[in-house]
Amino acid sequence: MRTRAVASAGLLSFFLVSCLAIPGPVPDLVGEESELLRLTQSPFFIQMSDTQLGFAGTPLLVQLAGYTWDDDPTAGEIALFERAIAHANRLRPAFVVICGDLINRPGHPGQTAEFQRIAGLLDASIPLHLVAGNHDVGNHPTPESLRWYREMFGPDWYSFRHGDVYGIVLDSSLITEPAAAREDADAQLAWLRDELLRARASGARHILAFQHHPYFLVDPEEEDAYFNVPLARRGRYLELLRDAGVQAVFAGHYHRNGHGRDGELEMVTTGPVGKPLGDDPSGFRIVRPGPERIEHVYFGIAEAP
Repeated sequence: MRTRAVASAGLLSFFLVSCLAIPGPVPDLVGEESELLRLTQSPFFIQMSDTQLGFAGTPLLVQLAGYTWDDDPTAGEIALFERAIAHANRLRPAFVVICGDLINRPGHPGQTAEFQRIAGLLDASIPLHLVAGNHDVGNHPTPESLRWYREMFGPDWYSFRHGDVYGIVLDSSLITEPAAAREDADAQLAWLRDELLRARASGARHILAFQHHPYFLVDPEEEDAYFNVPLARRGRYLELLRDAGVQAVFAGHYHRNGHGRDGELEMVTTGPVGKPLGDDPSGFRIVRPGPERIEHVYFGIAEAP
C-alpha cells in the first residue's frame, strides 16, 4: 500500500542524518559525483533495504529475545528514510525497490503508519516495489503474519516489468523458515518455477530477483548463519535462478554490503537505509542495467553527491 503525505524536511533532518549515517570505509562502493552522474545518464533504478523503523532505539539482545519492547521509530531513522526518499525524488529512477525489513516489529501499527507516511513522500510517478523481510512477517512466518503483511503492504511474492528489467520479488522468510507456513512456501516455489519460464519467454534483457535474505554473502557454499539462506534450501533456489538466466539477486538483511557469485549469478547484498551494523554507512544502491552488464554502486545517504 502506498500513501501520500506532505514532505517534512529541514535542518533537523540533515543534522540527524549526518549523526546517524555512520561514515566508514566502503572500498570500491561509495562513488564520487562523476560516478553518480555517469550511472544516472541512462535508465537505472534504486535499491534500498532495511529501513526497519524502530530498530535503532532497541537493544539487539531485546530484538533477539522476541521484540518485548513497544519500540517506536526514532527521529534518526525517520530522517534517514526521508532523506533516502528525497534522493530518489531528485535522481528520478525508473523505480525504487525496498528489500525488506520495512519495520522492526511485525504487526506494529505505529511503525507501519510511519513507514507508509514516508514511503508516500516518493513522487507518485516513480513506481515503488516492496519486499517482505523477517521483521515484517516474522522470523517464522505464519498464515496470520503473512495475511497481515499482505493487507498492509501488498503481495509478498510477485513480478513486475520496467523496460528491459523483469523483476521477480520473493518472500525469503518462506525460503529460510518455511515450517509454520508450509502451504504458502510451497505455493511460492510453484509460482517461481512458472514465473521463471514466463520471464525467459518475455524477451527481457535482464531478469533480476529481489528478496530480503541473501542466499550467501560471499561463497555459495558458505556455512549456515543468521544472515544467509540455509544450505538445505539454498542450492535448490540458486539452481532454479541460474538455469532460468537470472543475472543477479538483490537482497539486504545484513545491514552491511556483501557480494559474491555462483557462476554467472551475482549475489548483491545492500546495506541499510536505517541502522548500520558494520562500517558501511546508511545508504542505498544505484543499479544501471546496461546493454552488456549490470553496474551498481552503493552511496551513503549523507555522503551522496
